[in-house]
Amino acid sequence: MEIKPVGSQPSGKGSADWFTGTVRLDPLFTAPEPARVAGASVTFEPGARTAWHTHPLGQTLIVTAGCGLAQRWGGPVEEIRPGDVIWFPPGEKHWHGAAPTTAMTHIAIQEQQGGKAVEWLEHVSDEQYGDK
Repeated sequence: MEIKPVGSQPSGKGSADWFTGTVRLDPLFTAPEPARVAGASVTFEPGARTAWHTHPLGQTLIVTAGCGLAQRWGGPVEEIRPGDVIWFPPGEKHWHGAAPTTAMTHIAIQEQQGGKAVEWLEHVSDEQYGDK
């Protein structure tokens, strides 16, 4: 058994290479091999969002606070709220983030395949973000 006390893992800032706006990443867990799952709490300030991206084995989001937006490639921008659980299948191009005027926090859970959990793509344009 391993217990990670609250505050023992430092928060990080979301890289401008992968995010638009102010994003805080709080690591929660990374299971040791042979497991390949990891999870983090991610907080997006109003208007902040990920770039388009995919996950080789999919991703689950659990919204814990605020109001956010999510979109899969070719689909509509959809509102997400606390208690919502979102599943993106393996390889599905998508983005997620806060609503324009409200912050949003979610827990993101994904698995690695070949040592990689995410493939980052182009940034979400302001036009794509506002397509709700």
